Amino acid sequence: MTLPHDFSFEPVPAVADPQLHPFKTIADPLGPLAQLPGTWEGTGFNTIWRPHHPSGRQDRFLELNLTSETLVFEEIPGAIPNRGLDQKDIEMFGVHYLQSISDSTLDAGIHLEPGIWATVPATTAPKQPPTVVRMATIPHGTSVMAQGRASAIAGPPIIKDVDIIPFFGHDPSTKGSFDDAKQTFSELDMTTKKKFRQPSDPASIPAITQAMVKNPSLVLTKAIAGQDIVNTIVLRVDATNAKLEGVGTANTFFLVENASANHVSATFWIETVKKPHKPGHFLQLQYTQTVMLDFNGLRWPHVSVATLRKKTSATAPDVAAPSIKGAKAGKETDLS
Repeated sequence: MTLPHDFSFEPVPAVADPQLHPFKTIADPLGPLAQLPGTWEGTGFNTIWRPHHPSGRQDRFLELNLTSETLVFEEIPGAIPNRGLDQKDIEMFGVHYLQSISDSTLDAGIHLEPGIWATVPATTAPKQPPTVVRMATIPHGTSVMAQGRASAIAGPPIIKDVDIIPFFGHDPSTKGSFDDAKQTFSELDMTTKKKFRQPSDPASIPAITQAMVKNPSLVLTKAIAGQDIVNTIVLRVDATNAKLEGVGTANTFFLVENASANHVSATFWIETVKKPHKPGHFLQLQYTQTVMLDFNGLRWPHVSVATLRKKTSATAPDVAAPSIKGAKAGKETDLS
């Protein structure tokens, strides 16, 4: 994970007229990524519809996991040069990371992801404002190039509901209600045992509730209930193979045929939280991610959520609550 101590990007020749602060509202070259370097630990909830073989009359298996997670970020030294043809050269700044997730009930690893987050300055070819990009690789056989915008909120995050109801084609409006979906996809019903679900018996892991399965976002809102969150940085990225915009996913031959991940959307919230009953703040990272798996003519949402806290030593200085120009309570303010 750790880079050699003498490694640093150095553009040769140097980039002319570099933009040292891609996001002008934040002085650090890392912009909205500036608080990420370090180790974050916490818990979450994972849901995934897996294809089932032999399919016959049953083509899927629903896996539900209570998770424990470690996410380590390290700043990439130096400016990352990108040479232009239709516009002048640019420099990017970023962090590389390693994410490991285990099923906390089974004590079994379920996810490992090395990757990079980077800031991209405003460009003229194409004409785009400053953006953030996430480059991720998953051992099952998928690589993700997701790009999007950063914003800030003077207060807690705005967390929207999310569901895991499968649907036809690319139109989620065909899903219908959750109660309707339970009639077709009985694995969603947590009141009875199901052969093609983990856990098969809901009573074996009572912490996985019907409400969580209906709306995994409840795990996030429950985690921050009662907290005094003074500031939130929002990173929202998207990767889809339906648009010819450069970002998207790539899958192995096996996955293309069996369960292709063709759309990924994710929102990360970096939160500055007041410590309860004592002076000071701590940093908290929450995220929601939906990967659409395509198999057997349907699109199956694979939703993961988690809440992590940044590890600090007892002697570490207090986390300063960042003041973002223009940030408002209850509303995302674009940082570009």
